[in-house]
Amino acid sequence: MSDGAVLHVKGRVLVGPEDVRDELWVVGGRVSYDRPAGARDIRTVEGWVLPGLVDAHCHVGLDAHGPVDADTAEKQALTDREAGALLLRDAGSPSDTRWIDDRADLPKIIRAGRHIARTRRYIRNYAWEIEPEDLVAYVAQEARRGDGWVKLVGDWIDRDLGDLSACWPREAVEAAIAEAHRLGARVTAHCFATDSLRDLVEAGIDCIEHATGLTDELIPLFAERGVAIVPTLVNIATFPQLAAGGETKFPRWSAHMRRLHERRYDTVRAAYDAGIPVYVGTDAGGSLAHGLVAGEVAELVTAGIPALRALSATTWGARAWLGRPGLEEGAPADLVVYDGDPRADVRVLAAPRRVVLDGRVVE
Repeated sequence: MSDGAVLHVKGRVLVGPEDVRDELWVVGGRVSYDRPAGARDIRTVEGWVLPGLVDAHCHVGLDAHGPVDADTAEKQALTDREAGALLLRDAGSPSDTRWIDDRADLPKIIRAGRHIARTRRYIRNYAWEIEPEDLVAYVAQEARRGDGWVKLVGDWIDRDLGDLSACWPREAVEAAIAEAHRLGARVTAHCFATDSLRDLVEAGIDCIEHATGLTDELIPLFAERGVAIVPTLVNIATFPQLAAGGETKFPRWSAHMRRLHERRYDTVRAAYDAGIPVYVGTDAGGSLAHGLVAGEVAELVTAGIPALRALSATTWGARAWLGRPGLEEGAPADLVVYDGDPRADVRVLAAPRRVVLDGRVVE
C-alpha cells in the first residue's frame, strides 16, 4: 500500500465483546468508521476482525542463555507479528530493544526493564541479582528505564532448602513497590509457589506472573485487591520436563513442580470464577519460541474460561489493562483478520488471514 492508500476492512469487525460492525476504514494509518470522501486508491480486506492480539508476558531480546543480538530479537518480534500479536508486554529483558520503537513493521512493546532477582536465585544472565537492601534503588532504576512496569522475581529454588521459596522479606517489597508507584510504574512478579504471594499482594503489587501457587485461601485477597494474573499455561506445560531434569538433585522441588502442573487448570478457573483479572501471556523468549499467543488463548479455554473472556484477555480487555487502544475511532490501525468467527472457536486465532500493523497490510 502507498502512503496515500485507503484500506477498507469488511466483514464482521469485533470492536468489543458486544460491539460488532460491518466495516471500518484505515486512513493515514488510523481507524475510521466514516467512508473517506474522494478516496480512489482503495484496497479491500474481508473477514472476521479483531484488534491486534496482546501477548502480555514475553521476552524480546532474550533466549535460554541470556541477551541476544538485534537480528535474533528482530526475528522474535516478526514471529509474534505473524501470529497476530501486535502488542507485547516484555516482562523482563537484559537487551536494549528501544530500536524496535522506530520500526513501523514490528509490534509495539511495553517494557518492564530487566528482571530484578535475589543473588544466585534466578536464571544466569537474565536479571540484576541483588540483596534486599538494594531492592528499592534497582526498582527505581528499572521504573525509569521501562514503559510503566517493573518485574521482580518473587520466588525461585533455594538450593539449600531444595525447593521453591520466597526471595524477598516483606519490608523490602513494601518499600520497593511503594517507590515504583511513586514513580508511576506498576509492579509484577514471577511467582510459581505460594509463600511469596501474600506479602506481595498486601504490599500493593499490581500483577503476578504464572501464579501457579494460588490457593483457595489467597484467591479472595487477589480479588479484593484487583491483582491480575498472567498464567502462561503454555509455559506451565513444561513443568513435568523440568521436574524430571531436577529429580535426582532436588526431589522436593521436582515433586512440587509436578503438583503445580497437575492443578494448573483448576487454579486458573478458580481465579477467574472469583473475579481475578486474567490475561494472555506466553513467556516466549526464554526457552519457549515466540508466536504462541493462539495456543495460550486455547489453554485458557481448556482451563474453563469462556471463549469470549479468553478472547478479551488477548484483545479488548488486555489492551485496556495496558492502557493501549483497540479499534476505536482514530486509534492506530493494528488489527488481525481471520476466516472464521473466533468467538465460536478460538482455534481460528492460529491462522490469521491478514495482519495489519499501523495501517499497512503485512505481506
